[in-house]
Amino acid sequence: MKFRQCSMLIPLVLAAVFSFSWAASPHQNFLHCLSLRSNDSSSFSKLIFTPTNPSYESVLDSTVRNLRFNSTDTPKPLVIVTPAKISHFQATIYCARKHGLQTRTRSGGHDYEGLSFVAKVPFVVIDLVNYRSVDVDVENRVAWVQAGAIFGELYYRIAEKSRTLAFAGGVFHTIGVGGHISGGGFGLLFRKYGTAGDNVIDAKFIDVNGRVLDRKSMGEDLFWAIRGGGGGSFGIVLAWKLCLVSVPAIVTEFSVSRTLEQNATELVHRWQSIAHNFPDGMYPTVALRSINSTQDGRKTVVASFGSVFLGTIDELLPLMQERFPELGLSRKDCNEMSWIESILSETGISNKPLEILLNRTFKSPIDNPYYKIKSDYVKQPISKTGLDGLFSRLTDEAAASTTIVFFAYGGIMDRIPEDATPFPHRAGNLYKIFYNIGWLEENKASSETHLDWARRTYSYMAPYVSKSPREAYINYRDVDIGSNNIGYTSYEEASVWGLKYFKKNFDRLVHVKTWIDPENFFKHEQSIPPLY
Repeated sequence: MKFRQCSMLIPLVLAAVFSFSWAASPHQNFLHCLSLRSNDSSSFSKLIFTPTNPSYESVLDSTVRNLRFNSTDTPKPLVIVTPAKISHFQATIYCARKHGLQTRTRSGGHDYEGLSFVAKVPFVVIDLVNYRSVDVDVENRVAWVQAGAIFGELYYRIAEKSRTLAFAGGVFHTIGVGGHISGGGFGLLFRKYGTAGDNVIDAKFIDVNGRVLDRKSMGEDLFWAIRGGGGGSFGIVLAWKLCLVSVPAIVTEFSVSRTLEQNATELVHRWQSIAHNFPDGMYPTVALRSINSTQDGRKTVVASFGSVFLGTIDELLPLMQERFPELGLSRKDCNEMSWIESILSETGISNKPLEILLNRTFKSPIDNPYYKIKSDYVKQPISKTGLDGLFSRLTDEAAASTTIVFFAYGGIMDRIPEDATPFPHRAGNLYKIFYNIGWLEENKASSETHLDWARRTYSYMAPYVSKSPREAYINYRDVDIGSNNIGYTSYEEASVWGLKYFKKNFDRLVHVKTWIDPENFFKHEQSIPPLY
């Protein structure tokens, strides 16, 4: 089946701001270079932050979602630049190259290993907070969104104009559009419409030489690479042109929870075999966590079965009775709402006004302050014995704030070729596993305890998940599967994680990287390497 997508001013200005001697260090030379390259030094200086600036910490911390990477020991950027126009990006790239500084590009800060704002070498953060306009064209069912926008801003602007149009992007509203789409991106609509990257029809991109390219001028290879090859490898995406998709006026959300004592193991085992075949307009999930048993106070596991369904309760109930009668779904388990309201509900903020979507720094009540994320893909149902072993680990004290979620695959994902974008996880997957190992307090002992639990559990799951390679999702970056301090320069080293994230698409990404950024300027611990 063919997959169809939608049709020189005075440098003393900055000197006064930062009070330094020009030749003292690389970052001071970098700042001097910015002042020389900018044609609006006075206004640009207000968008540049060094550690001596009183706003530096607040700007840096504003979108740090994982506090593991916000300690006194965490390497901090020498400079944070928050561009407001293309010339600011061009000047920053030019000056960083000239003075030997790495860059990290940050949109929403949800990258799970902090790679958009942490490096172990002298570096500059390019924060896209000021580059986030959203232009929605309902008549043509498209939207141009700058890469610094969060999904809440995009979803809010779509809902302002239509309650029956949506974008197939991420669930959490504070996720940055730029990073999410760069990794392919999946959300509530991925079984119906594919990934976020599948629904991009054009882009504005700036390369290492400061050229601004669109789809036509960059060519199809680069356009393919940026829609799932991961952020921080090829250049900086400035904006995306998105295809908007149809959603009904009413959708239904349901949730049913069962403990081990209430037959949860049998229900999860059954779910594995049937959820893949649910209608495309469903988003079937199972969330697993430990709770204290009401019977004897000991820990048990609760499995919460849920979905957003593109339809009404009356349409959903007979479907579930036919496909999954063992769950016993009833009307009281279901709530009807608009599509945009389901976004709020799925992130635990259904009691908030819609304007909460515009809050870039909002902390969800279901977030842990410290966490480690891992991922897996499941091709065959896990045996009850295998599930029991996983559930027993969830009752460990180290897993007290941990959630493991199964996301059903199937739908259109079975019909989109693996090489349509760099995101390869398509047909053949029953579901994806999301391991969210969380903890509430950070100290060395606590961190090591929880990280050890994560790695032991991941090792335990090896026999039950995909093999050769053991697949992983690039937007759930996991440096456990291969990293170094300055970004890979070797194909052989990078292939350790590259094949897990991209499978056979990795080689094509390497060739694109070799063409667009042969000197490997845009790099981090898990960036695509050039061939030489």
